[in-house]
Amino acid sequence: MSTRKHTKLLHEGDYVAEIEVELIDAEGGWGPYLSLEDVHKLDRLRVALRQGDIASALKCALVYRLTPITTAG
Repeated sequence: MSTRKHTKLLHEGDYVAEIEVELIDAEGGWGPYLSLEDVHKLDRLRVALRQGDIASALKCALVYRLTPITTAG
């Protein structure tokens, strides 16, 4: 079994968060897998973004606000 770092982008509403997780490669499986800890970390981040709690989201991720671009015309 081996692990590797991976940057995951999580989109929720007007926000995108960039968070680092560890992917687990195991023989004979459908991997790569996330650890249970990383799954919970992603869930907490998703809930924080949904609730607009950016301060909590910033504790574990970089957070960006999406701004729509309109075309001239």
